[in-house]
Amino acid sequence: MTDAAPRFRDCFDGLAAIGRDPAGGWTRLAWTAEDRAAREWFAAEAATRGLAVEVDSGGNQWAWWRPRDAAGPAVVTGSHADTVPRGGAFDGALGIVSALCAVSELRAAGVTPGRPVAVVSFADEEGARFNLPTFGSRVLAGTLDAATVLDRRDGDGARLADALVGAGVDPSAMGPDPERLAAVGAFVELHVEQGRGLAGTDAAVAVGTGIWPHGRWRLDLGGEANHAGTTGLADRRDPTLALAAAITAARGAAHEAGGVATVGRISVVPNATNSVPARVSAWLDARGPDDAALDTILGRWSASVDEVAAANGVSVELSVESRSGAVLFDRSLRERVTAGLDDAGVATVALPTAAGHDAGALAAAVPTAMLFVRNPTGVSHSPAEHADTADCVAGVAALRVVLQSLACSSAALA
Repeated sequence: MTDAAPRFRDCFDGLAAIGRDPAGGWTRLAWTAEDRAAREWFAAEAATRGLAVEVDSGGNQWAWWRPRDAAGPAVVTGSHADTVPRGGAFDGALGIVSALCAVSELRAAGVTPGRPVAVVSFADEEGARFNLPTFGSRVLAGTLDAATVLDRRDGDGARLADALVGAGVDPSAMGPDPERLAAVGAFVELHVEQGRGLAGTDAAVAVGTGIWPHGRWRLDLGGEANHAGTTGLADRRDPTLALAAAITAARGAAHEAGGVATVGRISVVPNATNSVPARVSAWLDARGPDDAALDTILGRWSASVDEVAAANGVSVELSVESRSGAVLFDRSLRERVTAGLDDAGVATVALPTAAGHDAGALAAAVPTAMLFVRNPTGVSHSPAEHADTADCVAGVAALRVVLQSLACSSAALA
C-alpha cells in the first residue's frame, strides 16, 4: 500500500505522544496515569478498526476480530505499551502498533480469516515499577500467583494491590485463564530488535529462535550508620564496599560464563554524603545462553559479594525476585512463519534474544513465535532506541503475511 508509511506513523505517533518524559525518553510505568492513557489509546484504536475490546483478569487488553464464520483456535498478536523509566519509543509499542496496522491492512484488502484474530496489549511487561516483569502474561499463563505479590511496593511505597485498584483492575480476581489460553492457537509477537543482529544485513525482519534464561535478584547489605568524618576506617561496617564488589563482580562473572549481568538499581540509606551508610539494596539483572551459565554467573557473583561483606562486617541477604528459564519458540510455528515469509518474498534471518518477552512467558502454554524489526544501533531501553520507518513498514507487511497465512489456512495451528 502506498499509504502504509503515513498510516503507520499516524498510529505510532498517537501512542508516542503518551508518557513523554521531560527528562528525556518515555516513561509509562504500569498502573499509572500514563499507563491508563495508553490503555485508553489502545481501546480507541481498536474501536476505530471495528475490534471488540475486553480485559482479562490479569489486566491484559484483547481486541478481537471475529468474522461471522470464523471458528477454531485464534491467531493472536501484540506486545506491551509500558516502558522502563526514560525508555525508548519502540520497545513494546512497535508490536502493538504493527499488529493494529496489520489487521487494518488485512481488513482493507477484503481478507476474511477463517479463524478469530486478536491483538493483545499485555499489562506490565517491563516490571519497572514493582519489579515483576511479564506480569500480565505470567498471570494469564498461571506461572505467577498474583496473590503472593500484591503487597509488593514500588519505590514510593505504593502497594501493588492499591495500584491495581486505582487502575480499575480487581486484584482478588487475578489468576490463570486456561479457558482463554485454550482458545489461542498461536501467538506471534513483533518487537524492535534489542541488539545489532540485523545491522548491516539486507534483512529488515528476523524470526526469533528463542530467549536466553534470565532473572532479577535483590541484594540487601546491612552495615552500621556512622559519621563519615570521625569514624576510623578500621571501625567501619560499610555496606558500600560490598556493593562495589557486587558491581564489579557482576561483569567478571558474566564474562567468564559467556552471559551478561548488570547492577542497574541501587538504594542507599540514609543516602547522605557525610554518613557511612546503614544499609544498601542493589538489584542484579543476569542472563546467560543456558540455565547452567546463568547459575554459574549467580554463584560466582554471590561468592564474591559474600567474601567482601564478611571482611567488612556486613550482612548479606540475597533473594530472587523473578527467574525465567530458557525458551525455544515452537518449532512448527516458527517453520510456518519462516515458510510463509519466504513464499511472500520477505527476506529474514534467524535470531535468538537475551531480552525477556511476553511471547516467552506464554511459550509453555501456547505455541509462540517472534518477529524482530531491525534496530540500526542496537540501543534499547534508552531514548536513543530507533527503527527506521521503512523497516517498521516492512515489519507490518511481514506480520500481515504471517497473520494471513495462519488465520486463513485450513491446516491445524498446533
